[in-house]
Amino acid sequence: MVGLGIIGAFTILAIFAPLFTPYHPDKPVSTPYSPPSLKNWLGTDNLGQDVMSQIIYGARISLLVGLVVALAATFIGTIVGVLSGYYRGATDQGLMRFTDVMLVLPQLPLMIILAAYLGPSDNSIIIVLTLTSWPLVARLIRSQTLSLRERPFTDASRVIGSSNSRIIFKVIIPNLLTLIAANVVLMITTAVVGEAGLDFIGLGNPSVVSWGTMLYWAQAYALFNGAWWWVLAPGLCIALLGLGAVLVSLSIENVFNPRLRAR
Repeated sequence: MVGLGIIGAFTILAIFAPLFTPYHPDKPVSTPYSPPSLKNWLGTDNLGQDVMSQIIYGARISLLVGLVVALAATFIGTIVGVLSGYYRGATDQGLMRFTDVMLVLPQLPLMIILAAYLGPSDNSIIIVLTLTSWPLVARLIRSQTLSLRERPFTDASRVIGSSNSRIIFKVIIPNLLTLIAANVVLMITTAVVGEAGLDFIGLGNPSVVSWGTMLYWAQAYALFNGAWWWVLAPGLCIALLGLGAVLVSLSIENVFNPRLRAR
């Protein structure tokens, strides 16, 4: 419930951003580097823009990137993992060798190269993070599929003449839904941190307000002017969102895993 509360609060702030702040994130509202006050709860940046407004509006981009990457990476990883674990043989060898190559490649340099090649934009970040995130999901799903394909209920489906596609979609994947859901929630945190990291080193779109671009501009100006609030606010939001996602992911496992529930 705590995790859902954290994620829900950020989601509501992002969707109804204009209702929670009287200022536009791109318009100066006070003197630059003003500390937190009753007028500006989280102070202002180097241009006099309200940091709290940027936090609320920036949640839109950060959460959107996190959700899209989590869904896309989990979808690709699930398809690869299920096909590899169920069919085994040449299919397993081919898919897993490609997955191993993706896992061996250094993730951060690969992300930087792809982001630099595709250019600074939110779509580029989504593509880069998706391409570098799915292999871990594929490995995890494959290991569970290898176990499920040998279970008695899977054998029973084969005995009654069910096709491979029916077994995969009616037997294997439904038994993976808990793991898939937990992965999606946890992957949101990974994607948000990845987006912030790429923005921080200047590979994102600096004209778009997000938590990552806030940190990008803050590292250039805030530390030399004592504007600690400008750095603390987006960093704390990323940490809180990560905490909420971890709590929800662990709770999904605890609720739906019979062994953990019994314990």
